Amino acid sequence: MPENTRLGSSIAQIDLEFVEREATPRLLMKLGIQLHLAGLSLSNTVSILEVFGVQRARSTVHNWVHKADLQPETGRCPDHVAVDETVIRLNNEQYWLYAAVDPETNELLHTKLEPVRTNALAHALFAELREKHDVDDAVFLVDGAAPLKDACQQHGLDFRYERHGNRNSVERVFREVKRRTSSFSNCFSNAERDTADDWLRSFAFAWNQLI
Repeated sequence: MPENTRLGSSIAQIDLEFVEREATPRLLMKLGIQLHLAGLSLSNTVSILEVFGVQRARSTVHNWVHKADLQPETGRCPDHVAVDETVIRLNNEQYWLYAAVDPETNELLHTKLEPVRTNALAHALFAELREKHDVDDAVFLVDGAAPLKDACQQHGLDFRYERHGNRNSVERVFREVKRRTSSFSNCFSNAERDTADDWLRSFAFAWNQLI
């Protein structure tokens, strides 16, 4: 699909119900949200808006993104699901990012950000994933992480170990998340957990629109 068609479709799905007063044209608000989620820094996004005669602070664009409350679509029915976890830092604290990806389409199905890595949280991840998508008949691709294996067993899901191959799809997501953090040392600077969690869901929405 041509890039401009995908971008237009993505913009059309951005809901601006949170807007109380229209100080900025809605199309430009949607464009600002999409450009930032697609990879532009807040500074560069603000510079693009200035081309259209709209001057806004970086914090304003940041607030647009979070208030839009974007989410990846539900109701997917993948044959395989690649699941993995990685460490993300919020300021000086370590968090665990869990992600589930459809390796056939590379779509990001679900994310979950937690302060610790436990069997109970992995179980909750799979419960949320099953609630959002039709994955009971899917084959889950996991590495040697015990919490993910145990969660699959608890939910009665079919799984197999795979360190490479189709699991590379979730690794690509992790690489992009880490590239997009405010510093290149894998750290969200000056962000609370809820803010980072909101951003990750918005990122998932944009990722699925642009892959």
